[in-house]
Amino acid sequence: MKKKQPAINDLLKVMAKLRSPQGCPWDREQNHMTLRRHAVEEVYELIDAIEARDDIEMAEELGDLLLQVVFHCQLANERGAFNFEQVTRHLVDKLVRRHPHVFGTTKVKDVDEVWANWEKIKRAEKHGTRHARHSVLDGIPKHLPALLRAEKLLKKARKAKLADESSTTMRRKSRKAVAVELFDLVGFAQKQGWCAEELLVGEIKQRERQLRRVEQLNLPKNKH
Repeated sequence: MKKKQPAINDLLKVMAKLRSPQGCPWDREQNHMTLRRHAVEEVYELIDAIEARDDIEMAEELGDLLLQVVFHCQLANERGAFNFEQVTRHLVDKLVRRHPHVFGTTKVKDVDEVWANWEKIKRAEKHGTRHARHSVLDGIPKHLPALLRAEKLLKKARKAKLADESSTTMRRKSRKAVAVELFDLVGFAQKQGWCAEELLVGEIKQRERQLRRVEQLNLPKNKH
């Protein structure tokens, strides 16, 4: 009896067929730019499935997300940039390299130390490349929703001791009170004809510039 191929091999063949001259007109028209929003949508649909604790839906949405990866790999392969094998090999190598406490001899005492090692290894990997991180604030995706981007920025800043709890003007409030205030602020912005998302993006840019200035002032004493 003929041994069945791994499903991933079948998926790669199906994707190549869809992109072939005899394939699907829609698939053949796509490129990295036209697909970029689809990846975001698939991630949010996966989050919905996870929060619903729906395993059937989760499996389907994970498949849709995988399709985005395979689609981009096929497009890249067609222009001689990279292929699925290279992407997966790079990922395997990166996971092993960034987990020396699992695959090597490094000892860690807690999760904080794991993250510290991860960031140190990541900086070393990117050093000397065009992706080198010259600031502890680098590496935050610019297309993140504003609230998530603000959280990322504050987390990085606090880890680097560039900001702390006293750096905000907010007094201590309950979780519910903060949620209500956030929602009310969105409503207030709408009444004024403002976009809350754009307002926060603007404030994030200003705060990031301030934090980077603080980092530069501290650089001689705290090199990263």
